[in-house]
Amino acid sequence: MDKPIISFNNVSKVYTLYKNDRDRLKALFVRPRSAKDHKALSNVTFSINKGESVGIIGDNGAGKSTLLKMITGVSFPTEGEVCVEGKVAALLELTAGFSQEMTGRENIYLKGYILGLKDEFIKTIEEEVIEFAQIGDYIDQPVRTYSSGMKMRLGFAINVNIEPDILVIDEALSVGDAKFKKKCKEKIASIIQQGKTVLFVSHSMDSVREMCSRSIYLKKGEIMFDGDTEEALRMYSEQKK
Repeated sequence: MDKPIISFNNVSKVYTLYKNDRDRLKALFVRPRSAKDHKALSNVTFSINKGESVGIIGDNGAGKSTLLKMITGVSFPTEGEVCVEGKVAALLELTAGFSQEMTGRENIYLKGYILGLKDEFIKTIEEEVIEFAQIGDYIDQPVRTYSSGMKMRLGFAINVNIEPDILVIDEALSVGDAKFKKKCKEKIASIIQQGKTVLFVSHSMDSVREMCSRSIYLKKGEIMFDGDTEEALRMYSEQKK
């Protein structure tokens, strides 16, 4: 049996919350009395195989974003082990890593370098990214001149065209107008059909149902259910009544 592309083994994540910036600074030397621990994830265990499309559902504060941050390497567990194999593209903070003074074209390369890509590969996808983003001549203007929508379209175009092994999506389909949203959904569907691994976080039950046969339902940092999407959505809906 193939090794899972993503695995969590008894993973917990604790954040320390401070009353103010002064206490946060003090914590570099001694723990302030006002500090409180918040357990964002508690003993989470699951594995995802190559080619699976998995929905991550739950209320705000359930631990979904913390889980995604660990998969993308932005955050690390307090306890337990996280193992991720392959190149990850994350549709989370779409404009993260952009330089405001560099042009859109230059930012394609910058973002590529951040993701560990080589010049040769970035050149092969450059025109595809530009065509997908649909920002016209602005591609050679500084990003600081872009609207927020243009920045997000460029960020989305880069992430879906780098040929990721794992695509992580967090409500990113709110990008652009109806026509561009349709284009984004079609691109993600194409990535799924290519046998890539997709993790999809959304409050839209229809979108989760459309894209994922399996879903993980999180509540207060714990897994309530991991299995068939219809059953996961039913359980999630029941607890909201």
